Amino acid sequence: MARALNKVLLIGYLGKDPEVKYTEKGDAYCKFSLATTETFRNSEGKEIDRTEWHYITVWRKLAEICGQYLKKGSRIYMEGRIRTYVDPKDATKKYTGVEMTEMMMLDSKREQNSGSQETTGQIKEDSGSNDDLPF
Repeated sequence: MARALNKVLLIGYLGKDPEVKYTEKGDAYCKFSLATTETFRNSEGKEIDRTEWHYITVWRKLAEICGQYLKKGSRIYMEGRIRTYVDPKDATKKYTGVEMTEMMMLDSKREQNSGSQETTGQIKEDSGSNDDLPF
């Protein structure tokens, strides 16, 4: 039996275009925000939408794929793990985000150009060290 589990599964929409950058060692990394919205009824029966914003970091080849194929508004399914990052300018500040390890694009080429047919493509990250976090 596993001693612990750190796994996140999300389906949502990108809030901005992915930003791909490279570490000093040449590893690609990418950051973007992902919105997930749940709808519920309040005590008066009114439908309420609640949106959560998730800050996503992606590494290596998967980061390059995100930069090439995703854009603001893209819909994806993703898997990853929660990570806490320390601000390099102020070590007392910490940020929590999600490190994406797998992704499935849920928009078809037609939808990306305003159609409605759905196709998917699943992509996994290669495993490796994340020792040179850029933030």
